[in-house]
Amino acid sequence: MKKRTKIFLAILVVMLVAIGVATGIYANDYYRAVGVDEYITSSDGVTVSPIDEGYFFDGPSEDSALIFYPGAKVEETAYASIMKSLAEQGVDCFLIKMPMKLAFLGMNKADNIRAKYDYDNYYFAGHSLGGAMAANYAAAHLNDYAGLFLLAAYPTKDLTAAPFPVVFIYGDNDKVLNREKLKEGFTLVPADDKKVEIAGGNHAQFGSYGAQEGDGAAAITPEEQWQITIDTILQEIKK
Repeated sequence: MKKRTKIFLAILVVMLVAIGVATGIYANDYYRAVGVDEYITSSDGVTVSPIDEGYFFDGPSEDSALIFYPGAKVEETAYASIMKSLAEQGVDCFLIKMPMKLAFLGMNKADNIRAKYDYDNYYFAGHSLGGAMAANYAAAHLNDYAGLFLLAAYPTKDLTAAPFPVVFIYGDNDKVLNREKLKEGFTLVPADDKKVEIAGGNHAQFGSYGAQEGDGAAAITPEEQWQITIDTILQEIKK
């Protein structure tokens, strides 16, 4: 083997190792769920099952289900408390696990859920980047969903023709959410959209993963923020 070829192969191996290490570091750099064991454990009212797409929270509902996309670089089980509570109250939930914890890499995962499970009414929701991807997906599937809930999130595609309600839920102490983009998002949805600003809420407390870099300090507990979110979703679904 020529010397030049050996050098080239050595450089290639070093580059591949470096890429592998960098990918591994990036893949493990995310916000981990905290204190969620009770929410990902089955109870008398809800069976919680790992599925290929993430987790299925199977409660008493036979006709309504919600698909949820998590925020960027957040472990999906961080949202299990909201999912389990909704399932207990009549809305089965599918909590989606995203590749590399990034919803834009798995934006079409909702297709798999709807292909495998039969519900009369599907609702869509997501937090932060997950909400943005849920909104953009819904924009291309206007006739497939009965409602869209955006937690600290906004659409970037036109949803003004949506036949379903769009609900924005965000905290007034959220310092991660881009307020200008949020205002722009308000113009991309039907005029009868609903906006719920949670007094004392912040960005991270829609899940259970600790403090998020750049976020504001919450003036309410995570449980209070979860409950307002749950009540808002249920009020819209059970109209």
